Amino acid sequence: MNFEFSDEQRQLHEAVECYLSEQYGFDRYQSIKRSVTGWDHSIWRGLADLGVLGLTVPAELGGLGFGPLETLAMMGDCGRSLLLEPVLSSAIIATAVLRAFAAESAAGQLLSAMAAGEKIAVLAHFESSARYDSQWVTTRARRSGGTYTLDGHKGVVMHAGAADILLVSARTSGEAADVQGVSLFMVPRAAPGVVLDIYPTVDGQRAADVYLNRVELPVASRLGPEGGVLIAVDAALDIGLAALCADAVGVMQALLDATIDYVRERQQFGQPIGRFQALQHRIADMLIHLEAARSMSYLAALRCTAADVRERRLALSAAKTVVGQAGRFIGQQAVQLHGGMGMTDELKVSHLFKRLTAAQLMFGDSDTHLQRFAALARS
Repeated sequence: MNFEFSDEQRQLHEAVECYLSEQYGFDRYQSIKRSVTGWDHSIWRGLADLGVLGLTVPAELGGLGFGPLETLAMMGDCGRSLLLEPVLSSAIIATAVLRAFAAESAAGQLLSAMAAGEKIAVLAHFESSARYDSQWVTTRARRSGGTYTLDGHKGVVMHAGAADILLVSARTSGEAADVQGVSLFMVPRAAPGVVLDIYPTVDGQRAADVYLNRVELPVASRLGPEGGVLIAVDAALDIGLAALCADAVGVMQALLDATIDYVRERQQFGQPIGRFQALQHRIADMLIHLEAARSMSYLAALRCTAADVRERRLALSAAKTVVGQAGRFIGQQAVQLHGGMGMTDELKVSHLFKRLTAAQLMFGDSDTHLQRFAALARS
C-alpha cells in the first residue's frame, strides 16, 4: 500500500508547517497559553486564510471540500506546534456535524462563516455521567408551540468559551441511553440561561462545563429531524477521533526529534550520551512505538467515514488504543532521557507530554477502547 501523500496533500502539509513554524514558535505558544482567552484571533485568521478552517467544508459553501486524509496531513503539524486554537473542536468535529445538515440554510450559513474564520462552533454532547458513552444524553429539550426549552449540563466541552455557537444535543423523547430521541440545537453561547464554567485542561487548552437553565430557542434552531441525530453526532465524533490520533502522532514525532537532539548534545564522561548503547536502544524503542502509532493513525483516517459502523469502530478503537499506549511510552521515555529538565515548563518536552496525556483521555482512554474493540470483535 502507498502511504505517500499526494501532491495536493503534501502542499497542504508544507503550507501549514511553514505557517506554524514561523508564527507559532514555543514562545508564542507560552504567551497564548497564559492569555485570558487561551487562543489567538490573529492565528485563527491566518489559519482561515490558509484554508485550514474550511478544509472539510463543502466547496459550494466556501470550503475546500477535502476529507480525512487531508485532515491527517494537517493535524500532525497542529500537534507538533502545540496549537491551542480550536481546530479539532470547531474545524473538524463541529464541521463534520454541520455537514450532515448542510442542506438546511442555518447549517449552510454557519459552515460558510466557519470556513471564513468569522464564526466558531463546537459540539456540546458528552455529559459528566456518560463515561464516553455517546448514547447517554440526559439534557432535555421540551417543545411548547414554536419554541424549545433546554435544561441540562454538558461536561468538558472543548473551547466552549471561544465558540459563538454551541451545538447542543438534548433528549426530546425517551430515556438516557436510548438511541432514538436525541435532537441537536444551535445555541448561541450568549443566550440567556447558558452558563459556562471555563478552565484549562492539563495541556493548556481551554474547556468548559456548560449549564443550560431554561434556555429558550426557536424551532428553527433545531438541526435535522427531531429525535434522530445521534447517528450524525457519532459519525462526527469518529472523524474527530481519527484527527486526534493524527495530532498525537505529530506530538510524538516532536518528542522523538527533541530527544534525539538532546542526547546528541548532552555530554557525560567526555562524550555525548547518545553514544551509550543503552540509550540508543531506548531511542529505537521510541521510534518503533511511533511508527506503530503512525500506521494506526493512517488506518483511522482511512476507516473513519466507513459506512459499516462495526468496521469503522473496530479500526478507530484499535487506533486509539495503540496511539494512547505509544504516546505514554514515548512521553515517559522523552522525559526520563531529558532528566529533571524534562519536567520543567522551560522545555517544550513537558508540554508535549501533557498534550499526549490529554489526548489519551479524550473520547475514551486506551483501556476503554481496548474493551470496546474486544466487545466489537466478539459481536
